[in-house]
Amino acid sequence: MKDLASNIKPSEKSTVVEMDNLSMQWGDNSVLNNVNLSMKPGERVAIIGPSGSGKSTVLRLLAGLLVPSSGNLRLFGDIQKYLRLDQTLPPDVRFVFQNPALIASLTVEENVGFLLRKSSEISKKEIRKIVNSCLEEVGLYDIAEKFPGQLSGGMQKRVSFARALINDPCKESSSMPLLLFDEPTAGLDPVASTRIEDLIVKTTTLAKGCSIVVSHVISTIERSAERVVMLYGGKFQWDGSIEDFKNTQNPFIKQFRTGSLEGPMKPKEI
Repeated sequence: MKDLASNIKPSEKSTVVEMDNLSMQWGDNSVLNNVNLSMKPGERVAIIGPSGSGKSTVLRLLAGLLVPSSGNLRLFGDIQKYLRLDQTLPPDVRFVFQNPALIASLTVEENVGFLLRKSSEISKKEIRKIVNSCLEEVGLYDIAEKFPGQLSGGMQKRVSFARALINDPCKESSSMPLLLFDEPTAGLDPVASTRIEDLIVKTTTLAKGCSIVVSHVISTIERSAERVVMLYGGKFQWDGSIEDFKNTQNPFIKQFRTGSLEGPMKPKEI
């Protein structure tokens, strides 16, 4: 596995994500069972696994939409004991949903600059400048005054990427965001998928952050991440680099890549 620590200054050698014997229980159903995972600054990680394995639950825990049933979750060194809405200064975690999740009654500018509009210290002119800059970074021009319903699905998704580039005015400029992408290329054609895959890398780099992508699409996994972890049966069953992912004979990865019905992962009844 690639060692990123050598590229990080001594003062920056902190862990962005640290799951320590973390479990998530829904009634009698154990979704995550004493999982352990760490993530260093600058990493781009893909979480893979069959449908229903708990990948989205991991993202929702990281986003502060859920709290674990047991164990510890640390983000940027701080233990997460409360939901995001209950925190005064939550960690800088930006969630790009599978559905762009834009507010239909707001313009593109209002959607992308929503966070900035909460700050009384930033003028409307400055907000417009920042928003247009973020839109241009994702290849969108002259659409700030349009409403989401006037855009194609692919354009709406790119607007959500532009929104992920907006920095929280309450955060220090040196803070490092964690970007979460949930099935970012689901339902897109190959050309649109390539654009989104490139944007994942570009957005993570521009935000000077790190990212986690949940996807079933092989091209998205290989083009947007540097490291892959396999989630199945409530556990992380495999962890390795993209190169390892392409070549390993691990039965979980082999079954995932080939889509075979034969292997350690039992297909759900349909």
